[in-house]
Amino acid sequence: MPSFKGTYEHSIDSKGRVSLPAKVRRYLNPAYPDNFTILRGLQRCLYLYPEDRWMRVEEKLAKISNLRVDSANVIRNFLRNADDITLDNQNRLALPSALTDWAGISQKVIIIGVGDRLELWSPEELDTVDASMSEDEYAKLFEQIMGDVSL
Repeated sequence: MPSFKGTYEHSIDSKGRVSLPAKVRRYLNPAYPDNFTILRGLQRCLYLYPEDRWMRVEEKLAKISNLRVDSANVIRNFLRNADDITLDNQNRLALPSALTDWAGISQKVIIIGVGDRLELWSPEELDTVDASMSEDEYAKLFEQIMGDVSL
């Protein structure tokens, strides 16, 4: 299955809706083209999963023991702000205001394809995150994380 990639900047309308880029829509599973789950990311961004890819996340979560306090805390904090949203007839998603407020997203949003999901960023927050790591630091981190993976 093709993965999401690329960066797209879009405006958010007065009702909190954003258009899903056509290049992104073509990578959606035809059996699940309209339904998404959106939630807080690990950084100050939002994760957006198409329904079929979200089902895989839920399968992984179901394998975690919720009888351990640390596991229960992770599951709770991961899911507590999750919301299901649907693409409308004009290919727009209504973004929950509680989530956009948390991520600092207001008039513009940067949508980044990161494999199995999309990340939604405030342009200012993404600039801050990008500026926090030099090219040399990124190269070292890439080598550390991807060093054993053949590309």
